[in-house]
Amino acid sequence: MTIALPAKADALENGLIEIARKAGAAMMEIYKTDFEVRSKDDASPVTEADEAAEAVILPGLRALTPDVKIVSEESAAKGDVPDVNGETEFFWLVDPLDGTKEFIKRNGEFTVNIALIAKGQPILGVVYAPAIEKLYYGGPDGAKLIEDDVNPTITNITVRDMPEDGVVVVGSRSHGDPEAMKAFLGDLPVKELRPAGSSLKLCLVAAGEADLYPRLGPTMEWDIGAGHAVLAAAGGVVENMDGSRFLYGKDDFRNPFFIARSPSVPVKYQA
Repeated sequence: MTIALPAKADALENGLIEIARKAGAAMMEIYKTDFEVRSKDDASPVTEADEAAEAVILPGLRALTPDVKIVSEESAAKGDVPDVNGETEFFWLVDPLDGTKEFIKRNGEFTVNIALIAKGQPILGVVYAPAIEKLYYGGPDGAKLIEDDVNPTITNITVRDMPEDGVVVVGSRSHGDPEAMKAFLGDLPVKELRPAGSSLKLCLVAAGEADLYPRLGPTMEWDIGAGHAVLAAAGGVVENMDGSRFLYGKDDFRNPFFIARSPSVPVKYQA
């Protein structure tokens, strides 16, 4: 399916990377302080950094693509949700700070997530981890990793073929069910179970550092849209547990359980 972008591809890429970096810089200013942690209505934590990043991202996206709607986690928590669905041509999907628990723990595994959704699929996106200076981008021309904010190096990334000595499986550092994971993996040869925070799990599969990420717990669309864009651009897939196509623009933006993987990794789908 070929979809005409709402702006030139290079302008979108450069603009998106610039917005993500500025949002990351705003987050890092707060990361250095004794910031306050509050709870949202769903009891999930929120900090000044979530709000500071969103205050950078939303006007940046509006300037980049004035006619494209924006769904952002922090705005949605306040009831500000535009009317979008799987048939909408385009909308932005934003998590200003994904991995708030990792931010609070100060382990560096938190990210800025911005994805452009078209016809229910992420077609480009950026995942930026400012504390470790890694930025992943995925779009029509493939996926890449940009490391080091001062003297950046750019590496094109792709998923890898399944290793002969077993797969590396990534899972949530702050959420997860070990028994459910064990049952899902079954007799698949596993070399390593690696915990990771935020959307970096999807990016590890995209970069060929891991092979499989089964998500056996709740997530929201903005948690994974940008990582999905990176993984898809790198040749990977995100699918429902029964193997069906994973779609965005659901009424409540809640995700079912899903599988993110290199296509070479066999999995047993569940009914």
